[in-house]
Amino acid sequence: MIRKAVIPAAGWGTRFLPATKAQPKETLPLFDRPMIQYVVEEAAAAGIREIVMITAAGKGAIEDYFDRSYELERLLHARRDQKHLSELRRISDLADIVYVRQREQFGLGHAILMAKDLIGNEPFAVFLPDDIIEAQVPAIQQLLRVYERYRCNVLAVERVVDSVISRYGIIDAWKTDERTFKVRGLVEKPKADEAPSNLAIIGRYIVTPELFCMLEKVRPDTMGEIQLTDALHGLLSYQSIYAYEYEGRRHDGGTPLGLLKASVAVALGRAGVANDFRKWLEGLLREAS
Repeated sequence: MIRKAVIPAAGWGTRFLPATKAQPKETLPLFDRPMIQYVVEEAAAAGIREIVMITAAGKGAIEDYFDRSYELERLLHARRDQKHLSELRRISDLADIVYVRQREQFGLGHAILMAKDLIGNEPFAVFLPDDIIEAQVPAIQQLLRVYERYRCNVLAVERVVDSVISRYGIIDAWKTDERTFKVRGLVEKPKADEAPSNLAIIGRYIVTPELFCMLEKVRPDTMGEIQLTDALHGLLSYQSIYAYEYEGRRHDGGTPLGLLKASVAVALGRAGVANDFRKWLEGLLREAS
């Protein structure tokens, strides 16, 4: 059973400036809730309730969001607003979250390494909050099923077109089962004509604690960052890694356009909103044409 998860949330969010000058990128709204709430809810739905959140200076709003707000709760109680009161309490009860501050941003691998002492000697999940995945079975739950079968590292992967291959870590692997692959190599952001496949690593992982040892050994890249993909590649010399082509629809919340698209897609699937929103969109498109 995987009990713990790491969620790196320490980046500057420069793509969203000036909106992120005084607000963490992770708390930007995706339709009706902060982006980071989606991944915390996904973890909770899979039974993972112990979360290590890696933050940085200026990220206090994340902690405040998942904490209790007694003054606001008293106000809602006085107004007999049970709907919002219940929702606020549900959010603060989603998981047991502890926060570790990454004082300097040395890449994703370094951020995960910051959780070493709190994770200890047990396997854990990693969620990248930019990747929002809608699925009937939570994406991390799908990976957990593969982990239960093989008892080793499992990566979520997605097939991508050649034009975007250079944005992702790409696996070299052979198929072992429907949607499941045995990994024999990983390449960080290769050119399309040099990539071993079109299977891109997406922001969901189940990893063993030995990953921390590899992260400590990885040399920083030309930007001075410790890459998670490099550590996983090194781990292949000691442990097996599988990849699973998850079922679901991913939204990329890492860019303003991606977050806008994600908000539209989520709204169109939300009961009580979808019909009116769709009509408004259709009218807007008619006016623009």
